[in-house]
Amino acid sequence: MQFTIQREALLKPLQLVAGVVERRQTLPVLSNVLLVVDGNTLAMTGTDLEVELVGRINLEEAAEAGEVTVPARKLMDICKSLPDDATLTFKVEENKAVIKAGRSRFTLATLPANDFPNVEDGPGAMSFSISQAKMRRLIERTSFAMAQQDVRYYLNGLLLEINKGQLRAVATDGHRMAMCTVDAEIDYQERYQLIVPRKGILELSRLLSEADNSVNIVLGTHHIRATTGDFTFTSKLVDGKFPDYERVLPRGGDKIVLADRQTLRDAFSRTAILSNEKYRGIRLMLQAGQLKIQANNPEQEEAEEEVMVDYNGSPLEIGFNVSYLLDVMNVLGHEQAKLILSDANSSALVQEAESEDSLYVVMPMRL
Repeated sequence: MQFTIQREALLKPLQLVAGVVERRQTLPVLSNVLLVVDGNTLAMTGTDLEVELVGRINLEEAAEAGEVTVPARKLMDICKSLPDDATLTFKVEENKAVIKAGRSRFTLATLPANDFPNVEDGPGAMSFSISQAKMRRLIERTSFAMAQQDVRYYLNGLLLEINKGQLRAVATDGHRMAMCTVDAEIDYQERYQLIVPRKGILELSRLLSEADNSVNIVLGTHHIRATTGDFTFTSKLVDGKFPDYERVLPRGGDKIVLADRQTLRDAFSRTAILSNEKYRGIRLMLQAGQLKIQANNPEQEEAEEEVMVDYNGSPLEIGFNVSYLLDVMNVLGHEQAKLILSDANSSALVQEAESEDSLYVVMPMRL
């Protein structure tokens, strides 16, 4: 096996593929990347048995077909360290990979391509195409609310739901929930749900860069596969039942607050400095035309902010984890944020003033 390639052409796809590879592996071959030359195409594959990513590069010069696996991290570090305009020649000799570029020469250990595992691929139950911009929006608007290492393993991922011409994403960690819905040309009449694991979602979002191009998605019983121009991404699904998120949405909140998103975000950021480092609690005191935000901590330090808001209901005092509110303010796009509240013990519903495609639920805190 032998091929020649420009450093720039190799580095970006290699970084994406190597991102899937875990540093500490039980199987040595899993810390390698699989390189396959077929005709004038180089395919690179990285996997951790949960998520698999294949990147394809067109080779401009004649290549010798073959396949081999080499350490992903070392190959990437070699590429990064070479000059921008370097040309790499890659050759396999006596079970070693030899990489030459200018006056540099590197010899890497290899493992046989036959040892490299394949994320088993079942038949696709359904498939559709959606613009990368829409898919990326879904993930960016919701993924921050996914749980991390929760014993309720089905929360450590993102729910994707298909419903007559719509694609919806929902994430929750039990204390807050994020939901975003976009229109999509999906000709499927039933409601179809699947949970993509946290790592799969984070890797998929890195792939979605070409906003105008579409991504093709195939859903199977145990896998989701997404194909963009030069990449094919496959992830196992989380086997579990996601909570009924419709029941979590607060209904009948009668206190509607409109405020400038950036002003609120800045006020939350400043009060957060003196909130309790462990619980991150802040107190919101709402009255006509004004929102007072207070925080204090065990060192008896206090912060207070006053924000002018559009509100003319009855007064309300309610506590929240400030980190959760800040996360929402960071992903909202419009200038005006809308908070819908009912009482001190009920969750708040947060959304953009002009749009209802993204909804956020934040549970209150007792302070």
